[in-house]
Amino acid sequence: MKLTRISVSVVGLAALFTLGACTNAPVNSSGSGTSYPQSNVYSGYGVVQSIELVQQANTGIGGSGIGAGTIIGGVVGGVLGSQVGQGDGKTAATVLGAAGGAYAGHEYEKRNQQQTSNAYKITVRMNDGAYQTLMQSTSGDLRVGDRVKIENGTAQRY
Repeated sequence: MKLTRISVSVVGLAALFTLGACTNAPVNSSGSGTSYPQSNVYSGYGVVQSIELVQQANTGIGGSGIGAGTIIGGVVGGVLGSQVGQGDGKTAATVLGAAGGAYAGHEYEKRNQQQTSNAYKITVRMNDGAYQTLMQSTSGDLRVGDRVKIENGTAQRY
């Protein structure tokens, strides 16, 4: 199978669009800290049942340890490798360039990546009897038993 510049470029663009849809960034909000993107969190009042410090690993795409550095390195290496030689030699250079670029990108990413981050898992028993679990970068001044108001995915004592 011959790799052309067009096919390598298409693969590279597909990888970049895929990466554009992935994010683990916290969402800024007011209150007792930064809240993390969450589903099924609604506003209301309740009582803090538990506060737990958890460490979250930053492992890249899908938890596989393969991140943007690996993918971009592979694409760049493949494009550069495709510039060398002709015929089967060009194909081999493309494959070797992609593999070498992916390895170099992965190593660069590992050196520059924060391995874990701390967050607080706060469980709240709502006034209607339901439970909500929130992830926040800080517990602020919250303690177990405090009455809280949940607004924008953040628990605040009131």
